[in-house]
Amino acid sequence: MQPAEPFPAPTLQPLRRSLGVVGILFLTLSAITPASSVFIIVPEMLKDAGTGALWAMLIAGLVCVATAYLYAELSSAWPVAGGEYVMVAHTLGPLAGFVILGVNALNNFIFPAVVGLGLSDVLSTVIPGLRPIPVAVGMVVACTLVSVLRIRFNAWLTGVFLAVELGALAILFLLGLLDPVRPLGPMLLHPAIAGAPATAAGIGLATTVAIFALNGYGNAVYLAEEMHEPAKRIARVILLALVLTLLVEIAPLAAVLAGAPDLKTLFASADPFGLFVTLRGSPTLAAWVSLGVAVAIVNAAIACIISFARFFYSTGRDQAWGRPFDAWATAVHPRFGTPWIATLVVGGVGTAACFVPLPLLLVLSGAGIGVTYLAMAFAALAGRWTGAAAHSPYRMPLFPAAPLVTIVALLYVFWTNWWDLETGRRGLIATAAQMLVAAAYYILVVKRRGPWIVRDPIDEFQAPAGAPSQG
Repeated sequence: MQPAEPFPAPTLQPLRRSLGVVGILFLTLSAITPASSVFIIVPEMLKDAGTGALWAMLIAGLVCVATAYLYAELSSAWPVAGGEYVMVAHTLGPLAGFVILGVNALNNFIFPAVVGLGLSDVLSTVIPGLRPIPVAVGMVVACTLVSVLRIRFNAWLTGVFLAVELGALAILFLLGLLDPVRPLGPMLLHPAIAGAPATAAGIGLATTVAIFALNGYGNAVYLAEEMHEPAKRIARVILLALVLTLLVEIAPLAAVLAGAPDLKTLFASADPFGLFVTLRGSPTLAAWVSLGVAVAIVNAAIACIISFARFFYSTGRDQAWGRPFDAWATAVHPRFGTPWIATLVVGGVGTAACFVPLPLLLVLSGAGIGVTYLAMAFAALAGRWTGAAAHSPYRMPLFPAAPLVTIVALLYVFWTNWWDLETGRRGLIATAAQMLVAAAYYILVVKRRGPWIVRDPIDEFQAPAGAPSQG
């Protein structure tokens, strides 16, 4: 006779498995939003490293390959909507898993506001004078309502928007490729900024930025419970998403550096890629490209709200919040088959966050991604050494190279952030505070209810009524 659970799980309805590799890939690439990364994040790399931004992207690409291998193996072992916290809980224990849950929860809730507050700047080329907060609120609300609809519809919609986004990047690439001013070889051999050699420190800072510009391939696991045969196929989506992201972000950057009439002017511009399109194309073409980037931001918001709603659904299933919040988080719409209350909660918090100053949101997001990656690296090591992940259909090559590369790279990222007194150090402190709060909540609230069980949806929905899930 099996023992009863320490506290009963809410009555659950599973998400509908309706997507294949292509649908999940569309949603994952949309969450990565390569056009937004190129036009909004990469300019910061140019300021730090000049033409050394190419090296920064290549180095970051190697780090992300290592991290993608971690996600591929662990996601195949636990293709669960909760994502990273589920994998960490199964390998490093419930306390570590709940800390990652807490860090991810805050980052997931504020991300729609972060991307929304940048939309007015992108649209200023076409519609000057837009106010950031009303535009952000309108975008987050609209994207939330769309995200409640069937996931198959949203996979198709984000695929269409993704085509527009990639079109904007293709224009950038072609304008630089058709009439190059300088070869790439010397730029790689002698990276420079403002007429002087680029420094290793500058390239290092740019590399930390590039890692985040390429981030998002791990979002695929949030959608795994709506995928056919996720254990066998999720690794393919993650690795393919990263390869495509590397291609569509590095190629336009290289083309612009090769084709820019004057690199000094390019690096000094607040909108270097918009300036490049204007100079090599026309102001009208630049306006159309800006619209493409705006579409990319909207697309990212839709994909991320969808993904984060599944994360919130999983936390409710794992009883992270208590009644009645767990029941609300796991409510599935009878017609659309989506976690509709979880979606509205993610969108509602994201809408409220639009009224928080953007610099504060960026500090709050802090080093959350880096901490999550670090936890995934240790989870991969523990999963192999303890046998917890032995059932994974996918096994990363050259183990333990990938987790060790990830750990070394992230320690360097944390070190460089600590010496960035304006934002980096405050971000690290903010993330450390989030971890302490999550740990305290687990010890003082969750643990007192009894053992915290991270549930596997396959066991949850196929086990006999009343039988406990052992994850």
